Amino acid sequence: MSLTDVIEGTKTAVDADPRNAAVSFSVANALTPGTATRVDVRVRDHSFAVDEPAALGGTDTAANPVEYALAALGSCQVITYQFWAAKLGVPLEGVKVTVDGDIDLHGFFGFSETRPGFGDVRVSVELSGPAGAEVYEDLKRQVDEHCPVLDLFRNPTPVKTSLA
Repeated sequence: MSLTDVIEGTKTAVDADPRNAAVSFSVANALTPGTATRVDVRVRDHSFAVDEPAALGGTDTAANPVEYALAALGSCQVITYQFWAAKLGVPLEGVKVTVDGDIDLHGFFGFSETRPGFGDVRVSVELSGPAGAEVYEDLKRQVDEHCPVLDLFRNPTPVKTSLA
């Protein structure tokens, strides 16, 4: 199925019932020895590991949570570029996204009141294709407006935590 088929099929389903636009995702995380964590993506039968580098007390068996956050942003950008290029009819031959982020560990370790999350995130996008620069600038504006993970980075999201 092409991306335009997915877009049109989703539009038809959502036009028929707006509740069809509501989607939920769920993951379960469990500690394994050390700082390593096993993540199970519910419903879709995927799993992956998360760990910390040795300098942060881990065994470096996998990327750490903040690296996965950057990967989520970069991969969401790549996917959103593909969807919006298809939706707008923009010819797109390649998309490469590099994401870098800086964290001050004072906050994570509680050494000061410094925010524990990213202080700065930089996204660099390389597009290739036969269209002109103006077309790709417009595509970038659409992607930046509609990328779900970019929205998570840019805007506060209500989060509730509880002990079970």
